[in-house]
Amino acid sequence: MKDDKIVLYMHAGSGNHGCEAIVNSLCRMLPKPAILMTNRPWEDRKYSLASLCDTFVEERNLEKNVFVHAWYYAWRKAFGDPESFMRYRYRDILGKNLHRLNISIGGDNYCYDNMLDRLLLANRAFHRQGARTALLGCSIEPALLEREEIAEDMRLYDAIVARETITYEALCRVCEEGRVHFCPDPAFLLETEYAPLPEGFAEGNTVGINLSPMAVENEARPGITMENYKALIAHILDTTDMRIALIPHVVWENNDDRGPLSELYRTFGKTGRVVLLEDASAVRLKGYIGRCRMFIGARTHATIAAYSSCVPTLAVGYSVKAQGIAKDLFGTAQGYVLPVQKLSHREELIEAFAWLQGQEEAMRAHLQAVMPQYRQKAAGVKDILEELAG
Repeated sequence: MKDDKIVLYMHAGSGNHGCEAIVNSLCRMLPKPAILMTNRPWEDRKYSLASLCDTFVEERNLEKNVFVHAWYYAWRKAFGDPESFMRYRYRDILGKNLHRLNISIGGDNYCYDNMLDRLLLANRAFHRQGARTALLGCSIEPALLEREEIAEDMRLYDAIVARETITYEALCRVCEEGRVHFCPDPAFLLETEYAPLPEGFAEGNTVGINLSPMAVENEARPGITMENYKALIAHILDTTDMRIALIPHVVWENNDDRGPLSELYRTFGKTGRVVLLEDASAVRLKGYIGRCRMFIGARTHATIAAYSSCVPTLAVGYSVKAQGIAKDLFGTAQGYVLPVQKLSHREELIEAFAWLQGQEEAMRAHLQAVMPQYRQKAAGVKDILEELAG
């Protein structure tokens, strides 16, 4: 078993700039060089990870090879060996290539049903071969931990680092003492690149807006999210002198923020006060977000970029991660998070924005006061990893 490097796995690719932000920040704290197991190595090299990861290893995708997929499916059925899928997918980091410590860069992976089987099987496969595993920076719905197979999977990790206390407290109820830790998301430590601002972006007087297809998919009433965003932008343009920057944070073909944001730009671009930002690395996007006056975002890591830059922020959330992070920062999620599932009329985002305007200075001052200690707490993951890798 090799002990010279640490494997990071369950990374989907840097076209999701939240995934990029986690790896970017984490690599700066690892006690050993990182091997990044990734779905999209070309994305990771394109953005900010090329100089931070020692090696990029692309996952072997069963679904892309019909014959391999059929063979492994038949093997799994015949011999009751579901881990065979993982031995193929992770062949380059298992067996003779096995490393002592393997970190699942959790994020919200456990929030998606289509990820659960792969997460459980990978954890088992590493342990069956004698390696250690850690789940880092995770958010998990407490109700999910009531399922025994998920609770057993949690207990198999050598360490779990929850990024907010709702998840932390739920994990403590199913895992043995000392196995679970709380550290804020590593992306709170992400560096910032201050590129020149695009034309139409007024530093300190621009509202940054992010909207994702996933937020739209989680709405209870079809079309209500877009109605709210359009009503909000019209309200800001009619009642203030502020500019608006539409900021994408995920640019995958099947999950691209530029889709809904382009619709907003087509509606309001001719006003001359709305700009649609181009795709950029996580560190550059943070530089844009950090120069906004206020921020309204659906993507968790877009809001983390805003929080960590002390920008007053409203999260348009749809899961435990938004609720938990806001609760830890402000003592409550009420007012700071607008659950997209609860949107029922087109003025709700305007109402939430009016509250944000009223809290603007107090929220900025609060973030400036708490962020140094919060970032220090995020850096505490370094000690946990050093102990695991030691």
